[in-house]
Amino acid sequence: MFDRHLRPLIDPPLNMIGGQLARTGLTANAVTLIGLAFGLAGAGAIVLGQFYLAIALILASRVADGLDGAVARAHGVTDFGGYLDITSDFVFYAAIPLAFVLYDPASNGVAGAVLLASFYINGASFLGYAILAEKKQMRSDSHGVKSLYFTGGLLEGAETIAFFIALCLWPAWFAPLAYVFAALCALTMAARLALAARVFRD
Repeated sequence: MFDRHLRPLIDPPLNMIGGQLARTGLTANAVTLIGLAFGLAGAGAIVLGQFYLAIALILASRVADGLDGAVARAHGVTDFGGYLDITSDFVFYAAIPLAFVLYDPASNGVAGAVLLASFYINGASFLGYAILAEKKQMRSDSHGVKSLYFTGGLLEGAETIAFFIALCLWPAWFAPLAYVFAALCALTMAARLALAARVFRD
């Protein structure tokens, strides 16, 4: 929901830093994998109960996720780079809820499973829409220049990162927060389904 409004603010500094990184020879794919490593390390910190460290690692991961696109634009965007980026994002978004389940399975197990299921169905609606949009050669740069067509929604990257940080700040509230976020994911999926029914009607 907020991503398109944040892009004009964050893209200029990211593009500047990304251009400098590109001149060092660092590739966009390497930045993507560095970001994923930060994200997985953040998940590990959650399992160990190191929540403030997890916040720092999560934020570092998302900065790298923004920089990989800037580096790619400097070097030249590739299909594999886009594929690696979205795959790494999905791994990251799965790892954080799973980490909270592993941290406290008894309290967080069911809520974590519901949250991951909501991520799964929301991700499926997102990727399915992107496939059909590509088939129809639809284009949008409201979320920045992407390899896939990005549909807006109630919950996007900024909201999810804010949610993960909230979980780290108040880990005892994981279950109620997870149920609320899962319900919002379901609403996002339903809204995207309604949009697809209108846009892709033959």
